[in-house]
Amino acid sequence: MTKELVHQWFSLWEKGDFSSLPISENFLHESPFGTIKGKEAYIAVVAQNKDKFLGYTFKIHDGIYEVDKACVRYTATQGTNFSLDVSEWYYIKDNLIEKIVAYYHIGEIREERNIENYNTDTHKK
Repeated sequence: MTKELVHQWFSLWEKGDFSSLPISENFLHESPFGTIKGKEAYIAVVAQNKDKFLGYTFKIHDGIYEVDKACVRYTATQGTNFSLDVSEWYYIKDNLIEKIVAYYHIGEIREERNIENYNTDTHKK
C-alpha cells in the first residue's frame, strides 16, 4: 500500500492535479525552504506558485517502502533547463501521507564550504 500511495503522489504531480494529492488534513511538509503545516496551507502555496511546482516529470532511482513510511530518491525535471535531485521521507497514517521530509540542494555551495580537489580524477585508482 505504501508504494502505491507514494507512486500515486508522483502521478498526480505529473498530471498537475495537486488538489487530489493523498495527504491528510494535518499534512506537514519540511524542505530546505521551510515547513508548511496543514493540507489547506500546502495546497495554497502550490496554487500561488504553480510555475515552480507544476510541469515536472520524475525519474525514481531508489525506494524503500515499509508499512507506514517510505524513502524515495528521484530526479525531478521541469522543461529542458531545470532538474533537481531529491531524497524524501514519506510518513503514512490512515492510508494518507501525513508528513514528507525532503532533502535537496537549493543553491550554490559557499566558497568556505567548498572541498578542494573533490571533483577531480586524481584520487581514482
